Amino acid sequence: MKKIEAVIKPFKLPKVNEALHDIGLSGMTVLEVRGFGRQRGQDGLTKDQDNADEFRDKVKIEIIVEDENTKSAIKAIQKAAYSGKIGDGKIFISNIDQVIRIRTGEKGKDAV
Repeated sequence: MKKIEAVIKPFKLPKVNEALHDIGLSGMTVLEVRGFGRQRGQDGLTKDQDNADEFRDKVKIEIIVEDENTKSAIKAIQKAAYSGKIGDGKIFISNIDQVIRIRTGEKGKDAV
């Protein structure tokens, strides 16, 4: 199993959510976060513009998928979150050793 974490622009969340539902994935965790990347929070500002608050509002999505669904989930997120402008975000993929559903005790893919 894989954990996919995507940091995206907040207004792209509905499209990403719909794209993931369209490929049959359900269940995600969404967190409101703030941060900056290489441009240190700049949105194409010129040198003489003030950019005192370099942190930008973002949304972080976390989903757990079976290995065979990883590529389709990544593609869906990339397509739905793309604007072509600075700050579209990043996707991180990690291995998951085990998942346990608290209520039933189910493990592995049955718990996802």
